[in-house]
Amino acid sequence: MPTVLVVEDERKIRDLLRSYLEHDGFAVLSTWSGSEAISLAADAAPDLVVLDLRLPDIPGEEVARELRRTSSVPILVLTAKTATDDRIHCLELGVDDYVTKPFSPREVVLRVRAILRRLHHGPGGEPAQSYGGGELVLDQARRLATVRGEPVELTTTEWLLLTSLATVPGRVYSRYELINRARGYDFEGYERAVDSHIRNLRGKIEADHHHPRIVQTVIGAGYRLGLRPDPAAVPEPSA
Repeated sequence: MPTVLVVEDERKIRDLLRSYLEHDGFAVLSTWSGSEAISLAADAAPDLVVLDLRLPDIPGEEVARELRRTSSVPILVLTAKTATDDRIHCLELGVDDYVTKPFSPREVVLRVRAILRRLHHGPGGEPAQSYGGGELVLDQARRLATVRGEPVELTTTEWLLLTSLATVPGRVYSRYELINRARGYDFEGYERAVDSHIRNLRGKIEADHHHPRIVQTVIGAGYRLGLRPDPAAVPEPSA
């Protein structure tokens, strides 16, 4: 049973979300406090965090930064801010999605399910695929990215963007294609959102993000994976 941590200072909203999520089959932890949310996330390792940005002790943005610093747990933000710049700022924090207030609790549940479905979607039995002579290895079954021999923690959106680009290495994907693959829909300002996520992704996987080798920009068109897939290893015949 997936566990969702709800961080919301308004008790009525917190209890309402708990009720809807539990009815949909989730285990729910909840708190009104940003500092307690950070502790709960570290101790309980929830599958997803629903985070209100307006908290009484610590701004939700700081909670998101701390969660992102220590883990790749998916984060769904609740915000009353509706301007495009505010929404882009949310995504620049590394969160996976947001819902603007006022909202339907059912919409929140559907967004939670969509994020977790995208996270776990993939060919579980396929072997890991390496690119660029092993510079990048993507293991779909374990949702693990390894770069230059080191595992890299990616957010759900970063993982989906990277694996989308790796579907056909060298093919140019537009920002519209990428946001639809990563989130299932587009929205006003999606181009800047993709650029923000790509910038964060490059900061984790590129040796020199000023001259990227793995995720390359094609000016006026989009992005592509700059590494070629390595040939699959052929097992040696048994004696």
